[in-house]
Amino acid sequence: MKPITAEEMDKKFDDGEDIGDYIIPGSVRQTFRRTKRVNIDLPISVVEALDIESERIGITRQALIKYWIDERLRLCETVIKQT
Repeated sequence: MKPITAEEMDKKFDDGEDIGDYIIPGSVRQTFRRTKRVNIDLPISVVEALDIESERIGITRQALIKYWIDERLRLCETVIKQT
């Protein structure tokens, strides 16, 4: 199968297409079963910083935001469980 970019995979996922053939078994945690679209207004400087970081690590802005939110929420869950 021809490799695809992270942006292409995000688009396929967001469009509801099956991306299972692109995933290496055991390499991804299944975090979200259903999705819900949300809108957020951010300062231009924040969007520019997100674009720089997402380009640096080779993923889309949307994927970076999803990852960072998930990472932060998992950290919060860990702290809550410890108290």
